[in-house]
Amino acid sequence: MIVLGEDFKPALKYRPYLAIFTMEIVAVIWLIGIGWFVGIFSSVVVAAAEIGIFAAGLLFVLLWTVLYYKSVIYHLNATEVTWKRGVWFRKTGTIPYTRITNIDVVQGPVMRLFGISNLKIQTAGYSGNNGSAEISIEGIEEPELLRAMIMVFVRGGAPSTAAIGGEATAAVSAAAPGNADTAALLIEVAAIRKLLEERK
Repeated sequence: MIVLGEDFKPALKYRPYLAIFTMEIVAVIWLIGIGWFVGIFSSVVVAAAEIGIFAAGLLFVLLWTVLYYKSVIYHLNATEVTWKRGVWFRKTGTIPYTRITNIDVVQGPVMRLFGISNLKIQTAGYSGNNGSAEISIEGIEEPELLRAMIMVFVRGGAPSTAAIGGEATAAVSAAAPGNADTAALLIEVAAIRKLLEERK
C-alpha cells in the first residue's frame, strides 16, 4: 500500500519480471555474440566454455536483479515525487507536481502476466525534448490508484472519474472538493476497501 509521506518500492512481483526480462536480453546477446560459435566449432571444450559463460551471465543477472530491486525507492509527499535507483550508478530525482503534464500507464504482455504496470511521468519541458517520460515508476500493482493520487496534487483538487472510478471519485468530490490532503487520504481508503473486498 502506498502511503503519502512514506517510501515505497515496486511490488514483489516486479523482481521475477525483471529477472525474466533481463535474462532474455542476456540470452539474445549471448546468441548474437557467442552462441553462433557452437555451430562452427563443435568441440566439447568450446561448447562447455560457452555454456559456462552463459550460466555465469544468468547468475550475474539474478544478483543484479536482487540488488536493483533493493535500490529502487519512490516517495510521494504533498509537493513532489522523488525517486532513487541504481546498482553501480545511483540516480535520484525530484519532480514537483507543478511540472507534471501527463502520466501514462504502460503494461506489456509479460507485465500483464505478473499483474504489474509502469507509470511514465512526463513533465513540462522534458517531454517536448525527446517525447519520453522523465521518470518511470516501475512494478506497480494498482497503477490507476497511484496515478489518481498523483493527479490530485497536480490538479490541486479531486481526481476525475476516469482516474480512479466512480465510487472513490464521488467520495473525494463530496468530502474534499479542494483539499488535496483529504482527497489523497480518501483515495487510500478506497484502495484499502478494494483490497478487503477482494479477500472475501
